[in-house]
Amino acid sequence: MNYIIFDLEFNQEYIGQKDNKNSKFSTQTSKSNLCPFEVIQIGAVKLNKNLDRISEFNEFVKPELYTVMHPYVQEITGITMSMLNSSDNFKVIGKRFLDFISGKENILCSWGNSDIRELRRNIVYHKISKDFSPSKFINIQLMASKYFNYPKGTSIGLKNAVQLLDLPVNEDFHDAFNDACYTEYVFRKIHNSKITINNQ
Repeated sequence: MNYIIFDLEFNQEYIGQKDNKNSKFSTQTSKSNLCPFEVIQIGAVKLNKNLDRISEFNEFVKPELYTVMHPYVQEITGITMSMLNSSDNFKVIGKRFLDFISGKENILCSWGNSDIRELRRNIVYHKISKDFSPSKFINIQLMASKYFNYPKGTSIGLKNAVQLLDLPVNEDFHDAFNDACYTEYVFRKIHNSKITINNQ
């Protein structure tokens, strides 16, 4: 059994431009509605049953849907379009990532549910797979929120969890690989036998 902890960064449509050239599709089309957030980076670590790291994945993705970086996304991630233009597109990187996470005994994990949802949307939109649905999934944010006794319906942020657990902060947040690593550190710290594994 392996745990695969992953994180994604996304770009989205930037409607602040007068001519709205950020998306190659008009906002009135259904295509952009099918994929409102386009993956631009995938970061992941693979842990064995003893929680030892055995493999890593870190790839930028050249966007095809939103080809101008949204200013807010660039501000919080530091990712620029020039950093992405030399990368492969999602059809290539997405297939590599599916190979990385493949295996019946692998359990996919992320901070919250949004990354698994948007990963599925991007996989379907780019026609890599019609039925991507991991059999097992762990929401580590939910684990941490319960660990810190957050009120029901509220969730702790990754940075807050890292700080509360007094974990070292040596890299920036809002980088997919760094955030996957921070999520790994939190997971190790709060992991127990009563972990909740969801069927997707």
